[in-house]
Amino acid sequence: MNELNKSKKLYEKAKKYIAGGVSSQIRILEHSEVPLFIKKAKGSKIWDVDGNEYIDYIQGMGPNIFGHSPEFLNKSVSEDIKKGMVYAAQFDKEIDVAKKALSILGVKDWTVRFASSGTEIDQLLIRLMRGYTKRQMFIKFEGHYHGGLDSINYSVHPDLEYAGNEDSPIPVPESEGMDLMTQENIIIARWNDLEHLKKIFEKYSDRIAGVLMEPVLANTNCIIPDKSYMKSVKKLCEENGSLLAFDEVITGFRILKGSAIKFFGVEPDIATFAKSFAGGFPIAMLAGSRKIMDLVGEGKVYHGGSFNSNVASIAAANISLEKMLKDEGFFESLEQKGRVLIDGIQKISKDLNSDIHVQGLGSVFSISFTDKDHIKDWRDHFNFCNEKKYKIFCEIMFKKGIRLSSNGRVHLSTSHSLEDIEETLKKIKLSLIELKNYNF
Repeated sequence: MNELNKSKKLYEKAKKYIAGGVSSQIRILEHSEVPLFIKKAKGSKIWDVDGNEYIDYIQGMGPNIFGHSPEFLNKSVSEDIKKGMVYAAQFDKEIDVAKKALSILGVKDWTVRFASSGTEIDQLLIRLMRGYTKRQMFIKFEGHYHGGLDSINYSVHPDLEYAGNEDSPIPVPESEGMDLMTQENIIIARWNDLEHLKKIFEKYSDRIAGVLMEPVLANTNCIIPDKSYMKSVKKLCEENGSLLAFDEVITGFRILKGSAIKFFGVEPDIATFAKSFAGGFPIAMLAGSRKIMDLVGEGKVYHGGSFNSNVASIAAANISLEKMLKDEGFFESLEQKGRVLIDGIQKISKDLNSDIHVQGLGSVFSISFTDKDHIKDWRDHFNFCNEKKYKIFCEIMFKKGIRLSSNGRVHLSTSHSLEDIEETLKKIKLSLIELKNYNF
């Protein structure tokens, strides 16, 4: 069993000065007795202040695609920040980052804008959808997450007791204190159900500015949509004069082919990116068709921020994207490595007759416990996944030196070795055997 005496002491100290002792609420859900305090991290590993070592599959909730503290990235950032940190002015490397990002996305006549977080860039996306279409309403799906601000923080993981029936879901706020007037222009929909979406368009028709979605539902079971769903949604948007918007904060510059745009062969009108393309540094990007993005460029749709395209984040993004472009098999290699882990879990599950379930892509997938072969949306997850069982499984794994996320999402990095994966599979098998001692 891991000793966490120093983490416990630091947590008690932190609570005197930091609300709840943490700076992001998800950290309270660490699968340890108290929120973990970290001493150092390198590659696939992380060490807490008590000296415990873990193979880390949280990886900063996704940004660390090269693992913790990669040398090549640190070197590039260190060199650039000697020249300054925040200019509040332009510099040439921003152009390089934009060109490289658009090259990986494989889009034509698109432009970008940079910011610092996924939350703020999604706010700009929503503003731009409204500004371009001159419409106020937009569609947001259950189980999808687009940041914690009031205008979008509805029905992320709603209790179905309050979420309305499946034919007409209602907005469920994720927090107390939200401005509930913001829900008036949000249409909540079930994801992965085209007929349901068609009925919403029939009802609201020319009032919908756009449809916003995680194209791979990373915040709920890493669900890949049904075949042809994306193309059908795109067609619906075109027929109704609405925009299709992808939130690729998690999937962008991580999944096969580098983005959901290329993976599905469907080009949205606008899309957001963050996390992986700066290897752990805070950056976000809005990208879209020039005719739409020109509203931002002309200032008709306002966008500002002192830390936008700061030197450190741009340096990190530039070298990260360069590494992805130089290695033609970058995304395929990451995918294949993750598939080894997925296939291993599935084999163990079969051998032990376990209900552990894996779903998603190799570079990012989800672990849950369910008897269903496939989870298709949030309501499926709520009704059929045993979250208590997952929590106890993660607690057992944590004590064996494997760090998993509280929301079930697994993030692979290039630094995870086959030896790491082999060790992880051994611990999964032992943990599932131990889990049989619990009653659920």
